[in-house]
Amino acid sequence: MALIIGLALASPSAALELTLPFSSQLTTRVVTAPDSHALAIGPYADGQLPVLDLEGQVERQVFRIPGQALTTLQIFAPLREQIIAAGYDTIFECHAASCGGFDFRFATEVISAPDMYVDLTDFRFLSAARGEQDHLGLLVSASSNAGFLQMIRVTATVAAEALRVSRPGVPAQARTPTGTESPAEPGTAQTGNPTPSQASLSLADSLNRMGHVILSDLSFPTGSSRLASGSTPSLESLADFLRADPTRRVALVGHTDAVGALAGNIALSRQRAAAVRDRLVTEYGIPANQMEAEGMGYLSPIAPNTTAAGREANRRVEAVLLNTE
Repeated sequence: MALIIGLALASPSAALELTLPFSSQLTTRVVTAPDSHALAIGPYADGQLPVLDLEGQVERQVFRIPGQALTTLQIFAPLREQIIAAGYDTIFECHAASCGGFDFRFATEVISAPDMYVDLTDFRFLSAARGEQDHLGLLVSASSNAGFLQMIRVTATVAAEALRVSRPGVPAQARTPTGTESPAEPGTAQTGNPTPSQASLSLADSLNRMGHVILSDLSFPTGSSRLASGSTPSLESLADFLRADPTRRVALVGHTDAVGALAGNIALSRQRAAAVRDRLVTEYGIPANQMEAEGMGYLSPIAPNTTAAGREANRRVEAVLLNTE
């Protein structure tokens, strides 16, 4: 199925024609001019995402591939080949963890759900340029029953500036941990304290402004996914937030320190996120379909794992706002 990506500008060569899987459905197409876009050109690291600030005509498109049995690479690879064949030079390419994982996904522009879906553990990204006035970013991911493709193209560029700190949200070093993995000292994992910037915002404000919030008062026994009992203000606030609008959905994302194997840490972090979801369902009456549980293991640290304090900071559960529709 051949689809035209981008409007023809000064000449037919300005158009970009890509062949997508036959069942692909265009769910979003927005063209604005003049407009701006921050194109990722490197991985998220040390609290920053390197980007090019671009200005010009910005075209945003999302395609859904229903009932697909393709992997993200099977979707991504043919498109990459076509983009290169069309005369683009690759600037940056990555897969999930090598992009910067969770932090990359929330620092780069993503069309809101349900049009675009991003699996935090399996997405692929490509940024490329054709000359100085034609740039694009390609993002591919998949759910259990569909593939998703987002392309953002900026043409007739006015400016392409150098590296800049990422947005939206708070840089990683400003985010606050919660204890959710084996603590530095024997016993129960301890929670972190909010930074001043977080303390000044309610949970709802943090979700609406930054798209995510650390649930800073959760506690798990060492090496266990059992959520400690007792009053949990962050869950009460999150329940109020979800109850106020049944269309709101969040992902509960578990994180660990770097002690142990990746597979075990991912499993444990997902189990702890699931424990938080189950508590919200059973004790607060929140419908399960408003939440999903994911685990990143140690792939998205917010502090060095070389110190006890850093490891404690990395052990946390976050709530991520998926949509506000």
